[in-house]
Order: sequence, then C-alpha cells, then structure tokens
Amino acid sequence: MEKTRWITEMGMGVDVHGGDYTKAARRAVSDALRHSSLNFFEAAGKTRDQMHVEVRIAVEQPSHVDVDAVAAEVPYGTVTVAVQMGGLDVESPRAEGDVMVIANAAILVSFED
Repeated sequence: MEKTRWITEMGMGVDVHGGDYTKAARRAVSDALRHSSLNFFEAAGKTRDQMHVEVRIAVEQPSHVDVDAVAAEVPYGTVTVAVQMGGLDVESPRAEGDVMVIANAAILVSFED
C-alpha cells in the first residue's frame, strides 16, 4: 500500500568522549523527538500506532551503530532504522584515541493512504 509522509524532523547528537556511535545516534533521535508535539491524530483519524517511522542516521562509521538501540528511542509506530555514511568525527588534540562523534538524524513519519 502507498504511504504519504506527514512529518520530517531533524536532530543532532554527540558523544563528546568515547567514540560511541550508537550513543551519538540515540541522542540525535532523542533531539529530533523532543522538538515534536504531534496533536493531529484525532483530527486526521489516525493513531500513533499507525505511524511508519523511518529513522535515518548519518555517522562516519555506520557499522558501529546498534540499530535496535536506536529504534528503541522511538516510542510509537512501526520503526525502521537505516544508517549511512555522514556525520563527523573530531579527534581530541590532547588524548590519542579520544574521538567526538557527531551523528545526524532524520525522522520521517508516514501513514498508509
């Protein structure tokens, strides 16, 4: 069945010390969700459980992201997570191996037509 996108939210998350890509990705999703308050469900005849939530994460090391942990950040709907190359790693000037990981997230919410 065809779906129509209703919402697009963006977020950014950072793991300042430790180089944890999943932590940065989860924070990016949390950042995007905290900027949302969806109040249209009753007027549109939709429920939260009917949402199809596509989470797109961009980090420099996509294989280091636990997609199940990222999906758990989304409280409603059918959630899928895709991770791709992007984001930014910033090396510490003082501590070798200390990496700041910056993740970007896009959350796309669709409903079946």
